[in-house]
Amino acid sequence: MPDRADPVRRRDISPRRPLRRRPTEQSLFSCIYGLVLASALVAALDATGDNADPGPDALWVVLTALAAGAAHGYAHVIALRASADGRAASSRLRLVLAEWPLVAATLPTVAMLLAAVAGWWSEAAAVDTALLFNTAALFCWGAWAARVSGYGWPSACRAGAMDMLIGLMIIIADTLID
Repeated sequence: MPDRADPVRRRDISPRRPLRRRPTEQSLFSCIYGLVLASALVAALDATGDNADPGPDALWVVLTALAAGAAHGYAHVIALRASADGRAASSRLRLVLAEWPLVAATLPTVAMLLAAVAGWWSEAAAVDTALLFNTAALFCWGAWAARVSGYGWPSACRAGAMDMLIGLMIIIADTLID
C-alpha cells in the first residue's frame, strides 16, 4: 500500500495549475458587468401594484445593455485615439464589437421577462428569478475565473462569493426600496 505522503500517488490538482483556456479579461469584465447591469435594471424597473408591464422592462434591459456596450467600446476607441496608437480603423470597430458578452449576459434576464409577457409567470416571479439567477451566475463566473487561473476550490469559492455579494446587495436594495 503506497504511503499517503507519497507525492506521486496524490490525486490533488496543484492549486496553481490552470485547468482550461483562460477567459479574456474583456469577456470576464463584460459578463460580470452585464449581469450586474441586468440585475440593477430589473430591480429598478420592477413595478409594484397594477403597473407591472414586463415587455417594456425587457426592452429597456436590452437597450441599456446595447448602449452600455457601445459606450464601453467607444471609450476604448477614444483611449486608443488618445494614446496615439496607429492601429487601423477596423481594430476600433472590433473594440466596440468586443463588448458583445455584456449584451449576452443580459439575455437570460430578458428571456425571463419575456416569459412573463407570454403569461408563463408573473412579472414579480420573473424579476425574483432573474435576480437569483444573476446572483448565482455571478458566483459561477467568479469561481470559474479563479479555477482557470489555477486557484484551488476554496479560493475559487471565495472569489465567487465576493462576486455574488454584488448580486445580494442588489436583492437587498430591491427588497428595502420596494
